[in-house]
Amino acid sequence: MVFWIVLGLLTIIASLAIILPLSGSRREVAGAREHDLEVYRDQLAEIERDASRGLIGQDEAAQARAEIGRRILKLDVSGTGEVHTARDNALVRGLAMAAVVAVPMMSWGLYTAFGSPDMPGQPLAERLAKDPGSSSIDELVARAEAHLRANPDDGRGWDVVAPIYLRLERVSESATAFRNAIRLLGDSAPRWTGLGEALMAGAGGVVTTQAAEAFERAAALDPADPRPKFFLATAKAQEGDLVAAAGDLRAMLETLPAESPWRPMVEQTLAQATAEAQRRTGAAAPGPTSDDMRAAAELSDEERADMIQVMVERLDERLRENPQDAEGWQRLVRSYVVLQRRQDAQDALARGVAALGTDTEQARELTAFAAELGLGDAQP
Repeated sequence: MVFWIVLGLLTIIASLAIILPLSGSRREVAGAREHDLEVYRDQLAEIERDASRGLIGQDEAAQARAEIGRRILKLDVSGTGEVHTARDNALVRGLAMAAVVAVPMMSWGLYTAFGSPDMPGQPLAERLAKDPGSSSIDELVARAEAHLRANPDDGRGWDVVAPIYLRLERVSESATAFRNAIRLLGDSAPRWTGLGEALMAGAGGVVTTQAAEAFERAAALDPADPRPKFFLATAKAQEGDLVAAAGDLRAMLETLPAESPWRPMVEQTLAQATAEAQRRTGAAAPGPTSDDMRAAAELSDEERADMIQVMVERLDERLRENPQDAEGWQRLVRSYVVLQRRQDAQDALARGVAALGTDTEQARELTAFAAELGLGDAQP
């Protein structure tokens, strides 16, 4: 009930703030006219006093009376016009005041008809006290925050809310929560990894020194966890040590299970690091190691075919960026022939010859090599 009383008073005050200036215009016009007329009357009386005492002549007095009379007549005319104008505007002012009154009345009526004025309020304390299963994520976080304000040494609470903060992109609060959890509950690989991720997210994706230290602590606590290793390799790549980053990523692939969700990301990052290293150094891409070959032998036929497809596509992409690699073009042509993609092999041959130069010895060797593979229509 108090809410409706306050709302009504605020509505009345806002309406009066608009209505009162509209209703005062006519009184202001009339008041100004009466003041001018009173001044002219005083001037006539003063002329009469001066003439009776002989201070001015009768002719001068008559001229002064005539001039003041003309001013009074002019005032009457303009005053009448102003009054008429005010009367003409009375309808406009009336409509404006009616609109000011009608808008809140209509709003109240519509809300009463279509709104929910009888719905009880939902204070935050009551919402936090309801069943957690029916609470939103914001309400659950608010509940946890209220609990931690009352119990700042509850390490379990900090441990629970820290990754939630990270998913909500509240990275500063996430880092604080992870630090509190580590301080109260002790070291663990997930806590140090989470702290590193929060610090990295706060730096816009850059693995800072503090984040790298957190990942190193996590990797030491749980060598089987791929996350800190991946981020440490990312740190090396960001520092420009692409060879070391590629080596760490390749070592990760040797230990990751085939069904690990990290494999695609590690493979993609390794390909990017290798390609960037080759672009900077101009070196040819290294072939598969013996470990790679053993790993490929353990794959199913379908998985092995997918692996080969990826390797060939990466080689093709690298040659588009660095076409002055005669040995690379031969490997690419042979790969497409083995995959029975004859048209792609012909296309790779044509691109290789054009890149190496039609009249060069390397182009002629590439053409002869393609002919040995059965591309009989290859032209020397």
